Amino acid sequence: MQGITFLFVGKSDDPHIIALIEEYRKRLSRFVPSEIVELPDPKNRRKWSEAEQKSEEGKMILSAIGQQDAVVLLDEKGKEYTSIEFSRQIERQQMITPRRLVFVIGGPYGFSDEIYKAFPQRISLSRLTFNHQMVRLFLVEQIYRAYTIMHNHPYHHE
Repeated sequence: MQGITFLFVGKSDDPHIIALIEEYRKRLSRFVPSEIVELPDPKNRRKWSEAEQKSEEGKMILSAIGQQDAVVLLDEKGKEYTSIEFSRQIERQQMITPRRLVFVIGGPYGFSDEIYKAFPQRISLSRLTFNHQMVRLFLVEQIYRAYTIMHNHPYHHE
């Protein structure tokens, strides 16, 4: 496997959350390489409709994803997993394809229809609503947790 990419629309601005994300990425690096790609918010987005914003973000997302990448969208209507189920899902993905695994968090309105059609695999971290900064942290921590489960590391408790 080439590694994991966290693809985020918009920049993180909370230094505490950024530090925690980097701590979990550092821990994750013992198991798999990872990178964070932050796409800039579209310029003049406040003047655009919701559909226009999603369309512009979709173009940026498509330009950042390779043809061989396995892509998972974080979406409120996505499938929910327990941590163990999520770990097994990542492990299966690794066995099926040696491609880069890309987890995408979109902008405030979600994804364009084009993105949903191109990448049908979706997960939800919770039925609750979290701000985008927190979702980034929760995702990175859950990926780290998944790898500790795969490697029988004592981080996760049942």
